[in-house]
Amino acid sequence: MTSLFETERLIVRTWIPECDAEQAFEIYNDPQVTHFLGQAARITTIELQRQRLIENIERSRRHQDGTGSWAIVDKQTTTIVGTILLKQLLNKDSLPTQDYEVGWHLRRASWGKGYATEAGRGMLQYGFSVLNLPMIYAVVKPENHASIRVTQRLNMKPMGRTNNYYGIELLLFQLDAPVKNKGEEWGSGGE
Repeated sequence: MTSLFETERLIVRTWIPECDAEQAFEIYNDPQVTHFLGQAARITTIELQRQRLIENIERSRRHQDGTGSWAIVDKQTTTIVGTILLKQLLNKDSLPTQDYEVGWHLRRASWGKGYATEAGRGMLQYGFSVLNLPMIYAVVKPENHASIRVTQRLNMKPMGRTNNYYGIELLLFQLDAPVKNKGEEWGSGGE
């Protein structure tokens, strides 16, 4: 099991398709979870879910840039509570842009517990301190109020509506990399 990072309550780790497919299926077969993700996100069998996890891991390996999607695991229960991602945003033609997004998908039973914010904060720190990204975006469907609240808790700046990504109108949020003094680690002081 390869852990990307840990937070107070969570482990963010690489998916293990053979072990995780069933729990991932519970997340992505729930129409309330996939409501804002579009029909393509909905999975109909555990085997298809396993295959999608394998494809995601292979895509991350091909890119070799430290981006991808990872399982969010509750340390106490070892349950997978969702997915956290950091990847290039796609334009209307599904081609990668130079912009990177943070995103989260949580199982319904894990909504409202602060997991998206906690994992999102860790992913932003990873993107800035490990990948050295100058800024990270989040894109949210305008009616997805829960995700909008997560972007606010992550101190992401609302940039208005955009049609630049995925061929649909979305709300765009941005967070610039923090300026750090020589020798100072990101996130030190005040957090």
